[in-house]
Amino acid sequence: MRDSLLEAVSITKSFAGVRALRGVSFDLRAGEVHALVGENGAGKSTLIRIFTGAERADSGTVTVGGRAVAHNDPATARALGIAAIYQHPVLFPDLTVAENIALSLARRRAWHRVDWTSARRGAQELLAQIGAAIDPARRVETLSMPERQLVEIAKAIGARARILIMDEPTASLTEREVENLLATVARLRAAGAGIVYISHKLEEVFTVADRITVLRDGESIATRRREEIAAGELVTLMVGRELAAVYPKRVVPVGSVALELRDVSNAMRGVREISLTVRHGEILGIAGLVGSGRTELAETIFGLTPGDGGEVLVDGVPVTIAAPPDAMRLGIGYVPEDRQRHGVVVEMSVAANTTVSNLAAVARQGLIDRDAERDAAALYVERLRIKTPSVDAEVGTLSGGNQQKVALARWLSRDPRVLILDEPTQGVDIGAKAEIHEIMERLAEQGVAIVMISSELPELLAMADRVAVMRRGALVGILDRDEATPQSVMALALGHAA
Repeated sequence: MRDSLLEAVSITKSFAGVRALRGVSFDLRAGEVHALVGENGAGKSTLIRIFTGAERADSGTVTVGGRAVAHNDPATARALGIAAIYQHPVLFPDLTVAENIALSLARRRAWHRVDWTSARRGAQELLAQIGAAIDPARRVETLSMPERQLVEIAKAIGARARILIMDEPTASLTEREVENLLATVARLRAAGAGIVYISHKLEEVFTVADRITVLRDGESIATRRREEIAAGELVTLMVGRELAAVYPKRVVPVGSVALELRDVSNAMRGVREISLTVRHGEILGIAGLVGSGRTELAETIFGLTPGDGGEVLVDGVPVTIAAPPDAMRLGIGYVPEDRQRHGVVVEMSVAANTTVSNLAAVARQGLIDRDAERDAAALYVERLRIKTPSVDAEVGTLSGGNQQKVALARWLSRDPRVLILDEPTQGVDIGAKAEIHEIMERLAEQGVAIVMISSELPELLAMADRVAVMRRGALVGILDRDEATPQSVMALALGHAA
């Protein structure tokens, strides 16, 4: 057996009396990729926070390189060669890419002059290793989410970590960027590093992992070699039940046109003369590679960055959307891609988040009625099956899937006629994904017009009635459900078809 780099035995951890980990055991060997899978709330994040020293276990032992780690903290973990890449990158937005990478690597040597020429050259080399075409001189605030993720990966590789923890590292990456990342993972594995790989994309897990460990409800359910387990069995182990359908598409009669765009443009955001319609009861998918203008179009429709050309009609009536309040008054809701920054306020309660877009419904004489707020939130907690200790719990304490449901509840409280969903299931587990899809189907049955942006092509093809494909800020084609295939969508997205 290969040398053990990391081993956890019988780890327990509780928060405010709630048991997050119940005797979890896990090990990582040199030169392997060990995938850690499970639904949100299964305990994956808590376990890796213990590995990185951000949390301390209540009981159990952690050994690194055969030596027990009695008092782990982030500095100790880094010194032991443990590096983590999280789903939401932690970078200094006002600094350049090279400065972020240099600062992370120079942390152990205080009071020394930085050779910025060498730092930029080193950053360029690290980025090249993972196939990232990012200028080291760019400020991080100008980077897209996928680009920030790649910078985090470059930082970890630069630290020469022997133990690399990747938490949803491809959640925002294009297919080409995913291929580059997996090639980097293969190189790290060949060099003797051990990689803990966390992903909700099971096809990715089966591509990259040597072994797979399943967590469920804070317990380690099983550890299997990749070739010893099939995808169906893995899903059953994760959720504890059979999933009848992850994509529960149902035939819904579509009504009149709810939203129409006529040559809508936004020069500031690179959106160019978009014309399309979405009908009541219809799910219109928006496909395209990262950078194709999908999110920019959504922000234009919602008024976050108002368009500068063309015409928007809601229920056949020309309208002006100069800011989000205009869109909201017209019955348009928008759940953005980055839920933690823009979809919910993580420091606020479930109740406050649920009603923040519709305060008039819970206000009395200009003041918020807290009882009415809690009652309104309780209805959506039950309706959307949000797992939370109470409606007074901070949203930041919930799992990713439940945060996404709170973001949905925020707009459902306004009874929208049009709902724009940007990456609605990104970074959520397979069980929560099925529940969010079911919510979308129910909304369509109620006549809501849904615009769904997704980087997961199987999800888009399964859920959408039609698929609109974007490239370089322009609409290059709209495919009916029966003609939308992976090949036809990607051909349009890559510019290989008219």
